[in-house]
Amino acid sequence: MGSFATAVQSRLRERLAALRPRFDWETEHHVADTPVDVAGRADGHVALVELEWRRADPANNTAKLFRYLDEEALAADVVDVFQLFTGYYDLVSGGVSSKRLNAEFVGRVGTRALDSFRYRAVDFALDPPKRGGDRPADWEAVTDATAREIAEQL
Repeated sequence: MGSFATAVQSRLRERLAALRPRFDWETEHHVADTPVDVAGRADGHVALVELEWRRADPANNTAKLFRYLDEEALAADVVDVFQLFTGYYDLVSGGVSSKRLNAEFVGRVGTRALDSFRYRAVDFALDPPKRGGDRPADWEAVTDATAREIAEQL
């Protein structure tokens, strides 16, 4: 992962910690063998934030988390999964890519199948730079707004 993605993860964690201090927030939290970008725990409540920059198969992240919960590898009374999608998944013609639609479908199925699982797709209003590219000037404001959106749903 690049330094920009790491900076975004850290800023999300910091903002979420300020907005929802009852949670213990960390980056690169492992659920079974899968690292999750940002995670927070509070009593029996777990919040997981997956940031999808340019992943070819974002549904895989959602499916793994759903499977771990089903297998009870992720013990919690409530698990909120927020999957953040950058502008990479937007179509020029409007709408979003089938990659994102597939991930959202898996999230909806997981939400219906398990009472403790709640999935939310979140627009992360950045176009990620290609390797070596400059960070968008407004990345901090976008990250802060996204943290507020997540916090409002917890």
